[in-house]
Amino acid sequence: MGKVTVGAAVIGGAAVCAAAAYIVRFRMRNSNPYVKCGDIVKELEEKCRTPVSKLRHIADAMTVEMHAGLASEGGSKLKMLITYVDNLPTRDEQGVYYALDLGGTNFRVLRVQLAGKSGIEYKEFAEVSIPPELMVGAPEALFDYIAAELAKFIASESEKFRLLPGRQRELGFTFSFPVLQLSIDSGTLIRWTKGFSIGEMVGKDVVAELRKAMDRQGVDMRVSALVNDTVGTLAGGRYDNKDVAVAVILGTGSNAAYVERAQAIPKWHGPHPKSGEMVINMEWGNFKSSHLPLTEYDNTMDAESLNPGEQIYEKLISGMYLGELLRRVLYRMANEAALFGDMVPPKLKTQFILRTPEMCAMHHDTSPDLKVVGEKLKDILEIPDTPLSTRKIVVEVCNIIATRGARLAAAGILGILKKIGRDGFRDGAIPETVIAMDGGLYEHYTKYRNCLEKTLEELVGDKVANHVKLILSNDGSGIGAALLAACHSQYI
Repeated sequence: MGKVTVGAAVIGGAAVCAAAAYIVRFRMRNSNPYVKCGDIVKELEEKCRTPVSKLRHIADAMTVEMHAGLASEGGSKLKMLITYVDNLPTRDEQGVYYALDLGGTNFRVLRVQLAGKSGIEYKEFAEVSIPPELMVGAPEALFDYIAAELAKFIASESEKFRLLPGRQRELGFTFSFPVLQLSIDSGTLIRWTKGFSIGEMVGKDVVAELRKAMDRQGVDMRVSALVNDTVGTLAGGRYDNKDVAVAVILGTGSNAAYVERAQAIPKWHGPHPKSGEMVINMEWGNFKSSHLPLTEYDNTMDAESLNPGEQIYEKLISGMYLGELLRRVLYRMANEAALFGDMVPPKLKTQFILRTPEMCAMHHDTSPDLKVVGEKLKDILEIPDTPLSTRKIVVEVCNIIATRGARLAAAGILGILKKIGRDGFRDGAIPETVIAMDGGLYEHYTKYRNCLEKTLEELVGDKVANHVKLILSNDGSGIGAALLAACHSQYI
């Protein structure tokens, strides 16, 4: 009997304590939610700080990792892949060239008419959906379908596209899946992503499979170059401007490629190319450094991702993740400070429900009542009638996350410039350097883009900044691939 009484007293006491704790927490959340939110914002701002000194440390770390990745395979978090692209467009190219861009559930075929110094005279493209059953079927079925659509596209070639006499049509193949490249026109599939699962293809040469399919479909065309979209962006940029030495993609994901001296690649064991240069695909999204300003939101997002511990840099700077980081901060504010009322909005618990385009729209809202912010919160998260003070907090968090991402991207670019000796004087002069930029994040998120450009100027200094230029170079996966087919033509 005594034991029952004691047990009941303990349980009763625990219930009272729990209730008291709930009441205290409720009062803390409801006394003044904006004070607690202000504390969370202040903490976020402090942990996301990117002073110039820190950015310089990050740039130096990027340069060190670049050296290590060029020295040996697996020597760095940066893969520093040899692309076998040792010639870039010069505007001497003439004739008709094709591109095939396979990177998802759709693929594109494209053709350009190159007119030497006059540039691209004509271009046409078609986009084709891939039936779902071909994404998991036999390799022959997928590539036969692609080759058949390519044959239709070639058949529609009008007279304004003029193939030079005695020449075979040539194609640049953008294959946006992990590949071990073996030469400019060959590479074996490492693994499928993006919903594809054709086990027989893994370890096979993707260009060889495409060639066999083109033969079966009666397509007389040579695959001159196997490329990825970042290298294509570099080629497209160089075609428009001879001073392009680096390409950076800032979109859903992020990557960089640049022109390296062949003699600065210790792991390259083949004969040095006549140009003395080689394009390196950095795969810079996997960069990692103790200097990166990580927060609890970054760490939990990474731990819950499909690739924990990988692509840390990409998770800080790219469009796939910025909106999700915003959601995680807002969720904490809703949970700990009742930012949106007593209940946490159910939709706010859904990962990746807030996309970066919506974050961009809210960040760019200049209306007096932040109307766009209110509409996005209502339409996406089903939070109606938010007061102006709440909307201002949302914009402030957008600014902190986007600013950190943009400044870290600028530090990465500085790391590349340092590696290739374009961050200051060289041979008594400051070289002209143009960086070709692509990706929806850079193109459409104006505040992000402006912050990146301003930060890069801050890092290199006024004198060098006058000689470093960022230009938008669209469609590296299409036009860039066609241009690489031209400058690696069998007829050169």
